[in-house]
Amino acid sequence: MVFQPLIRTFAPMNEKTGVFVGTFNPFTIGHDSIVRRALPLFDRLVIGVVGDNVQKPHITPAEQRMEAIRFLYANEPRIEVRPYYGLAVDFARSVSARFIVKGVRTAKDFEYEREQADINRLITNGEVETILLYAEPHLSSISSSMVRELEHFGLDVSQFLPSIPVKQSQS
Repeated sequence: MVFQPLIRTFAPMNEKTGVFVGTFNPFTIGHDSIVRRALPLFDRLVIGVVGDNVQKPHITPAEQRMEAIRFLYANEPRIEVRPYYGLAVDFARSVSARFIVKGVRTAKDFEYEREQADINRLITNGEVETILLYAEPHLSSISSSMVRELEHFGLDVSQFLPSIPVKQSQS
């Protein structure tokens, strides 16, 4: 039996678009690191914020999470922030993206994201690929759930959240 190499052809696109999806409740310095490191790979990066979820009644409303992220990247025209519901691959297709960007902190994250990437590639016939970016070592313990828990117990979590950019005054 002779194995033929799998050759995929993609429709030419003038713009390389990636999506970075998540609940982002809250958007942490770890998320910000992934966005800033992924941005040079793309002409456009769409941050997909999981919409309001009845299964998670204590989640911050999606519009509030999106506004905070939009404000953070207000000076970066290549970044868009949109709500999404359903499968990440469907969201990627809806914004003409061929790539899903995922952050990986641990071996457990890697295994989960590898399985998701395999399934996403399968159900899209190879049209949507996943790019894994490893967390920077000093950020690998930071998660939204950890930030929420610390905040619940009254701790200051500002060190785990991105600094809001200072708008430059027009002279």
